[in-house]
Amino acid sequence: MEKTQNFIENRPQELCNMCGKCCRVATSSLSFQELKSLVRQGDEYAKDFLNIFEPYQSIQDAKNVCQKTVENILSKLNSEKEDFDEKEATFYRCRYIKDDNLCGIYEKRPELCKRFPSNPWVVVPPGCGYEGWLFKKREEKKQYIRKLKEDILSYEIILKGDLPESERENILKILEKINDIIEIYSKYGAKDW
Repeated sequence: MEKTQNFIENRPQELCNMCGKCCRVATSSLSFQELKSLVRQGDEYAKDFLNIFEPYQSIQDAKNVCQKTVENILSKLNSEKEDFDEKEATFYRCRYIKDDNLCGIYEKRPELCKRFPSNPWVVVPPGCGYEGWLFKKREEKKQYIRKLKEDILSYEIILKGDLPESERENILKILEKINDIIEIYSKYGAKDW
């Protein structure tokens, strides 16, 4: 959570082109049904999301608004999920985006809007001011994971030596923590970096 907050606080807000595309065509990693179920369970994120965004009737309706954004999102989902079916995707539009691309509830907008883009793997519309910055942040994270993998190899070599049991246990704990970090990023492809 701390790293997410740090990412958000250091995000250069001035990069936003204020094109409104991210508000006109959005999606969630959760299905519409999952979001509705979470709302019934009291989940604040799901509640905020569905209070702000309303689903398009079809993928084609979303494509009519911004075809390239929809194609980018579908392409990303296809690469992340082996058994992805386009029919599973739901696209949404913000109820409060005005014709001039400004937010109709800017002062009262929920955290999910304030925090966008919230991580380096967020899919943004083509031409978004954040594209280059997000690419840079993804590459930095990949380098970090690669360094952790190098550390694993070094520790594994050390473990092959003659060590006191307490040192061996410490190294095993460190390896466990490193693997936990890598696992967090596995949904973004960390195992292949």
